[in-house]
Amino acid sequence: MSKNQGALAPEETSPEQVRRLFDLQKAAFLKNPYPSLQERRAALDSLFRLVKENEENFVDSINHDFGCRSPQETRIMEVGVALEDIRHIKSHLAGWMRTPRKLTSIWFWPATARVIRQPLGVVGIIVPWNFPMMLAATPLSAALAAGNRVILKMSEHTPATSALFARLVREVYSEDQVAVVLGGPETARAMTRAPFDRILYTGATARGVDVLHAAADNLTPVTLELGGKNPAIIHPDFPLETAAARVITAKLLNAGQSCVSVDYVMVQAGMEERFIQAASAHASKNYPSMVDNPDYTAIIDERHYARIIRELEDAREKGATIVEANPYGEVFDPSSRKIPPTFVYNVTDDMDLAKEEIFGPVTLVIPYDSIEDAMAYVNSRPRPLALYYFDNDKHRTEQVLRGTVTGTAAVNDAVWQFVTFGVPFGGVGHSGMGRYHGEYGFAEFSHEKGVFIQSRFNQLWTVMPPYDWITRLVTRLMIR
Repeated sequence: MSKNQGALAPEETSPEQVRRLFDLQKAAFLKNPYPSLQERRAALDSLFRLVKENEENFVDSINHDFGCRSPQETRIMEVGVALEDIRHIKSHLAGWMRTPRKLTSIWFWPATARVIRQPLGVVGIIVPWNFPMMLAATPLSAALAAGNRVILKMSEHTPATSALFARLVREVYSEDQVAVVLGGPETARAMTRAPFDRILYTGATARGVDVLHAAADNLTPVTLELGGKNPAIIHPDFPLETAAARVITAKLLNAGQSCVSVDYVMVQAGMEERFIQAASAHASKNYPSMVDNPDYTAIIDERHYARIIRELEDAREKGATIVEANPYGEVFDPSSRKIPPTFVYNVTDDMDLAKEEIFGPVTLVIPYDSIEDAMAYVNSRPRPLALYYFDNDKHRTEQVLRGTVTGTAAVNDAVWQFVTFGVPFGGVGHSGMGRYHGEYGFAEFSHEKGVFIQSRFNQLWTVMPPYDWITRLVTRLMIR
């Protein structure tokens, strides 16, 4: 039995308990609808300590859930990213909470206007399994910074980490401020049907559609962080070995189980095998062994492992060429749920690998004749969460960035836009809606209230009845 299967499932939260927590938090919010800067900083400090002081606990629990998860990847991509996000928010929070003055029309002078960013109220966050701690902590930090109460639904696929996070939250926060619920589909349905003031869901596109439908009954706004088939386009003028090294390094992070992972690589026709050789060489350099290497992450569970193996077999049967980066001929026991870095070319659209997000260490290699053709290929498919373009020519780079519609993008590297907190992170179309990170997360979990402030002495009389010659003159000037 795998470690993942052997973990005891945490106690499931009933729909009634979900509703009780929501009502409790809503009542608490109504008593304090605009927490002060000090209160928000205190909530963020508590989250910072929760993450920092439990680094090793998170490393162990996530490794337990995956069966094998690189400890260093957990420290970097879970603990490190979460702490850096909180630091960034705390350093800018006072400025984000200010109420800036805005211009009014000349006809309203000397009236003024401003914007108040108010907390929404009670926010629901549905956390995925692939980065279970970080993808709980980063939206939580944004919601707390905006002054909200929060209920998180942790993934049932990472029971050890979910139970740990739930226990730590109970120790740090009162349940009317932050609460964690545990369980499977029934708990998730209870979350999506509760009248939250916003729901953030991270996960599969099909499930995102269900969340959107359920939330619509309460007119609950939804932020969807989904994913899709993210392309990397390599221009022939860019050093292929450099691009291959950066692509495969990003691809093998968490064994490809990331919404911003590279799904397929586009290279100029005739360069497919050269790319695969370069990427394979770099993968073997990074992981000289894989079967017993604790830094080479396993697939999360048997179901996802079987899906990837089945999709590879489907591609093989339909004529694809499949190349494994396994220079030492290691034998990968299915019970380990590890899959070597695998490249697939001669891909056709009827293959399962070409239709759905792969979410594993498998990379499709697609040829193109011109950059315009590559852009057309990307634009003819559902809009992905990320695009990666490798080229040192600024004009061509701008052409690709402006000529393709994707949630995010990176130039001459991959994945790192996700941890750049000064820019928004989010999808578009099939890859999601809404955005968070940094100030964008603060805004996503806030209501921006526009306020008009009339002056004691004003010109309103010039456009009010009775409509005399002054009103007619002002009207003509306004619509000139």
